[in-house]
Amino acid sequence: MALTADPDEDLVRRVGQGDPAAIQALVARKLPRMLSLAHRMLGDAAEAEDVAQEAMLRAWKQAPRWTPGQARFDTWLHRVGLNLCYDRLRKRREIATDTLPERVDEGPAPDRGLMAAATGARVEAALAGLPDRQREAIVLCHYQELTNIEAAALMTISVDALESLLSRGRRALRLALADIRPGAEGA
Repeated sequence: MALTADPDEDLVRRVGQGDPAAIQALVARKLPRMLSLAHRMLGDAAEAEDVAQEAMLRAWKQAPRWTPGQARFDTWLHRVGLNLCYDRLRKRREIATDTLPERVDEGPAPDRGLMAAATGARVEAALAGLPDRQREAIVLCHYQELTNIEAAALMTISVDALESLLSRGRRALRLALADIRPGAEGA
């Protein structure tokens, strides 16, 4: 099966040559998705920024050695971002603490909809409660908008295995969020 053309190939080549405009374009194109991926996987904005910056730094360092045709650059970058997230998740489990960290309220301002903020927080909490692989599948397919084939390749599993993870993840989210109905007044 031949790989489709990589839309980032020329940009990565120019980044590898040290073109400042290409570096800026790569960051503008990829950083928002890396931030989104990391935030959904980690649930922490500061950690998400750290992960996204590290992923972009690795992309910049890898660009001179990038070999077109082996894999899409975007797929490689997502894998780097996911690996960095998993490293942080492992470290979290290793650190035992008696106190919970303070969390900054990142929801919309009160005049912008308390219900939307509460629902968003519930969805984020439910997503964070999923097993890692189910959360990864949901994030890649629903939030990062990768196709099932792309997500399965990124996770190095079959499409059937991905669909199973998605099915179990969706079922768990439906159960955790069963009391939320579109347009309902109550939580």
